Amino acid sequence: MSITKQPEWLNNAVFYEIYPQSFNDTNADGIGDFNGIIEKLDYIRELGCNAIWINPCFKSPFGDAGYDVEDYYTAAPRYGTNEDLARVFSEAHARGIHVLLDLVPGHTAVTHKWFKESMKAERNEFTDRYVWTNSIWESPEGMGCIRGISDRDGSCAVNFFSHQPALNYGYGKINEKWQKPTDDPACVATVEAMKDVMRFWLDMGCDGFRVDMASSLVKNDTKNKKYTCKIWRNIRDMLDVEYPEAALIAEWNGPRMSLKNGFDMDFYLNWQGNGYNWLMRNYDGAMDSNPHNIGKAYFCKNSGTGIDKFLDDYLPAYKATHKDGLWCFITCNHDTIRPSAGLTTDELRLAYATIFTLPGAPFVYYGDEIGMRYLPLPTKEGGYFRTGSRTPMQWDDTANHGFSTADAQDIYLPVDTAADAPTVAAQADDPDSLLNNVKSLLAFRHAHADLNADAPFKVLYAPKAKDDYRPFVWQRGDLICAVNPAGVSIELPLELAEDLKIQYTIGKAEIVNDTLSLGAQSFAILG
Repeated sequence: MSITKQPEWLNNAVFYEIYPQSFNDTNADGIGDFNGIIEKLDYIRELGCNAIWINPCFKSPFGDAGYDVEDYYTAAPRYGTNEDLARVFSEAHARGIHVLLDLVPGHTAVTHKWFKESMKAERNEFTDRYVWTNSIWESPEGMGCIRGISDRDGSCAVNFFSHQPALNYGYGKINEKWQKPTDDPACVATVEAMKDVMRFWLDMGCDGFRVDMASSLVKNDTKNKKYTCKIWRNIRDMLDVEYPEAALIAEWNGPRMSLKNGFDMDFYLNWQGNGYNWLMRNYDGAMDSNPHNIGKAYFCKNSGTGIDKFLDDYLPAYKATHKDGLWCFITCNHDTIRPSAGLTTDELRLAYATIFTLPGAPFVYYGDEIGMRYLPLPTKEGGYFRTGSRTPMQWDDTANHGFSTADAQDIYLPVDTAADAPTVAAQADDPDSLLNNVKSLLAFRHAHADLNADAPFKVLYAPKAKDDYRPFVWQRGDLICAVNPAGVSIELPLELAEDLKIQYTIGKAEIVNDTLSLGAQSFAILG
């Protein structure tokens, strides 16, 4: 196996996640498109993002917002053509922006030609491309299934929704005659088919992939995903030889597995009770039923929560994996409720300042830079509670907030109609806006190599919370970052070098007699 060398461009990367349906519509059909992305590339660059991740944009029946792929080789016509997508790559590259596509290797749509062939009673090249039992009366243990829709006698396992049949990468532990080992020719063929998909888009100009449900490939895998990890190492070997600058990021939240087995990056995802949850969210109830009852996260002004709840989860994984790759923070993504649902603008400033200065390559979800709201909406294209985080980007105060010139009833999802709905235009000229706060933070990050993704990181001061005293101080290279999320001023008992100066602030900060004082809800960088 080759030794993976992380692409150097990731070290200074800040990503912008684009949900293409809702970003920018240029042909007045109510749905965002590739030309709309191109039109806003200068905005993305000026924001401080030098890489983008585009959610699935392949041909699909859109039963799950494009995560049900019908054709891996064809762009979804609603967004444009393959040539239009190639132009996204070239126009982005001209501006120094890298582009990742969303790869869905674990399942397809039922309309995919591979699945249509696998449904046939007579054996063919694709008979074993999916996970089928030997009888429609037999269900795959622990999984949903599709049955009774084909001449083939069997039930097909599904990976997520009932219309997403699971591709066959084999079984780690074999319990049934129809289960195949991972080295079976049919399972190997699935891996090779996915490699060919990746080659196709990389040859066109794509810079890598975010991999959906990356841990889900092999069924009945071991606790440490032994067989799935082996597949990703195999794919990484191919990339290292053929596309050494291609980046691979996992939707896994398992850096001990993902980063040690072929991935350059993994997401630190919001799971109930984990470190990220305590840092940014901490919902009291179900996400889909009561999204606004947040109040215990570290950045909530009056939460009383200390940084230890985050660090107890984060630090062990970081220390075990930081030499292997990047475990990355997100403001939000297409699967989670926007952070503005539970954090005020002042709280968001501090949250963003922190995650933009911690290790890894940060990801900004479109609209989070202006504090777009979560809207409780009926489900759309398999979104369910997630639908409310997928609403059209709010550019200005024209019709549909500048997203589209289509009639309001024809746009993909309704816009925020509140009188104070945040927009890019309204915040652009306000030096105190969240948008300009994000711009200044990212500009500072890009100007200081000590804030690069893999720069050294050390916790300097992280006491357990005592009433409103709950600061957090960390070091990146020669820079010292400090945050006080509470509503009272504090002093930090740090031994500061005489030549240290305050380089960046949110709120109030000063050094008096070698002591750092932080005002209420404040953040500072010293160097």
